[in-house]
Amino acid sequence: MIMQKRMQFVSIILVTLTSLYCNPGNSETPGNESDIKLPKGFRIEVFADNIDGARSMTLSPDGILFVGTRGTGNVYAVLDKDKNNKADQVITIASGLDMPNGVAFRNGALYVAENSRVIRFDDIINNLKENAPFKIVNSSFPSDRSHGWKFIAFGPDDKLYVPVGAPCNICLSENKIYASVTRMNPDGSGLEVFANGIRNTVGFDWHPVTKELWFTDNGRDMLGDNIPPDELNNAPKQGLHFGYPFFHGIDIRDPEYGDGKNPDDYTRPVQALGPHVASLGMRFYTGNMFPPEYRNQIFIAEHGSWNRSEKIGYRVTLVKLDGNKAVSYEPFAEGWLQGNNVTGRPVDVLVMPDGALLVSDDLGGIIYRIYYSGQVQ
Repeated sequence: MIMQKRMQFVSIILVTLTSLYCNPGNSETPGNESDIKLPKGFRIEVFADNIDGARSMTLSPDGILFVGTRGTGNVYAVLDKDKNNKADQVITIASGLDMPNGVAFRNGALYVAENSRVIRFDDIINNLKENAPFKIVNSSFPSDRSHGWKFIAFGPDDKLYVPVGAPCNICLSENKIYASVTRMNPDGSGLEVFANGIRNTVGFDWHPVTKELWFTDNGRDMLGDNIPPDELNNAPKQGLHFGYPFFHGIDIRDPEYGDGKNPDDYTRPVQALGPHVASLGMRFYTGNMFPPEYRNQIFIAEHGSWNRSEKIGYRVTLVKLDGNKAVSYEPFAEGWLQGNNVTGRPVDVLVMPDGALLVSDDLGGIIYRIYYSGQVQ
């Protein structure tokens, strides 16, 4: 009991520090797209701005972009009415919500994940207005603030996948819903744990061919600048355990919880990502605009470190796969970190119907559009 209270206290301190370091007013200055470096033939432009706290994204079949937030409590509908790849209108359809980070669209309804519940805006296309009406789908999730913000998405099984982060930096919770990815039916029934041992995932997607779940995971803090790494994981079936809090990365034993544990009992990551890069949104590239070598490869938004002596992340990276094996991990879009000055913090990526890649930035309140022109300057 004493240890649990101590870990809860440490968790509160970490959440406070995170909010301080991640606050855009804390010596971070929004930049512009001219700073961003991309591979030859790629271009970047602003799709939408003035979207305070823009984070997770989802798209309706009508082409309306919905954007969640964390600190601002807003959910936005972003419209490109004339289809010129520039937003014409931004509507705040909800405000005053509790960390409405996750958004997902299904059968005309917008699902939004708050800290401890999932809500649903029915027939949202015909209710694009401020304070649109919503219904509660499931309100049984824990209310812990630490890692309480959620990314959500519907899987190939038509179930809504909802992660529940660890309520701390490092701890072992008796309640198995913590440090997991859960899933439930669209009406909120049948909630179950799909995978355990996941400290905090804020981005996942399903492989376009195998339909297997892939997800990022944020490594624990307070073990130094260079360990542990963040992770890219693959969950081909239900019931796997990905090591937290016993192991991190590729067999890094936790000094508090790893003694007596066998790493072979847990599922290792496919790729160790940068240490403390805060890997968040990830998507398989399924478009036809980019060159063929990008097809079915993984883009990851790295939000950037908050407690590292030298900042790292603040970029979009690319993980190339050969089957289920990662063969490379490299920068794709970078430049939001200029020396020690942060000009942007990527949160999510989304493939558009034309094959362009959207990138949300909650520091600048901007959504960027990356496209391939084939022209080399």
